[in-house]
Amino acid sequence: MAQTTYLEAIRQGIWEEMERDARVFILGEDVGVYGGAFKVTAGFLDHFGPKRVIDMPISESAIVGAAIGSAYMGMRPIAEMQFIDFISCAFDQITNFAAKSRYRWGAGVPIVVRGPSGGNTHGGPFHSQNVESFFLNTPGLKIVQPATAYDAKGLIKAAIRDEDPVLYFEHKYLYRRIKEEIPSEDYTVPIGKAALRREGGDLGIITYGAMVYTALEAADTLAKDGVQTEVLDLRTLAPLDEEAILATAAKTGKVIVLHEACLTGGAGGEIAARIAEKAFDFLDGPVVRVAAKDTPVPYSPPLEEFFLPQVGGVLEAARKLLDY
Repeated sequence: MAQTTYLEAIRQGIWEEMERDARVFILGEDVGVYGGAFKVTAGFLDHFGPKRVIDMPISESAIVGAAIGSAYMGMRPIAEMQFIDFISCAFDQITNFAAKSRYRWGAGVPIVVRGPSGGNTHGGPFHSQNVESFFLNTPGLKIVQPATAYDAKGLIKAAIRDEDPVLYFEHKYLYRRIKEEIPSEDYTVPIGKAALRREGGDLGIITYGAMVYTALEAADTLAKDGVQTEVLDLRTLAPLDEEAILATAAKTGKVIVLHEACLTGGAGGEIAARIAEKAFDFLDGPVVRVAAKDTPVPYSPPLEEFFLPQVGGVLEAARKLLDY
């Protein structure tokens, strides 16, 4: 099998679902003629036509609103945010309409809202955010963030087939950097199931998205000192795979929760709370969070590097925890 990039895996997943199901279509800014800001939808317009690949005005609220309406009419829309930061413009449509629809009157809203997230690409404060925690407090939404090309394809296909709204955050730093062999046959990755990327008994790092690779690099360094580090890739933030989280906590006794989003109000707080509530007897130290600084994402490359969690910061936290 050929090496497939993370971006191409997403592209393949959407293409295959549009081929499989005529109800699936994509709408967003520049998704048609231009082929998407990062070329995820390049060639889609020529193949599927303008009724299924729709260039929209620069209005995220209109994009998601139209997607919700079409979902009520039996379609399965994929709404692209050119940069995930601007999903905030559609916050009301997502949280007060899509998320609550099934609860209020039994109508599912099978939409996918997807787009490039994350930093380390010098995009500045309006094109580099990790917005998952904006939505974690909203029941009715599923939130996924793949780290590998295999998962990127399997999760986008699962999201499109889901009967309820799914927010699909794809880390743009991984788009063309991460490559792997993926099967040619149809497959999905289940929403709500974490993946164990590395087994270990001395320390657990629970993470997701681009930080999986930071965690694995830190684990490699710690292994040179004889520390066996377990790395758990959540893959899905809503619903959380609580069973896998508690298993890692119970197995290792010392846990770091690592994410690229800012520390305060981030997903790490919820994960740490669940470990404290349900696995306290297994812990040999406090649950430690490693995350970005509580500031907007800097544009300056050295400032952005300082802002983002780095391997050195994970190692410093790990060694303090191991010595606890």
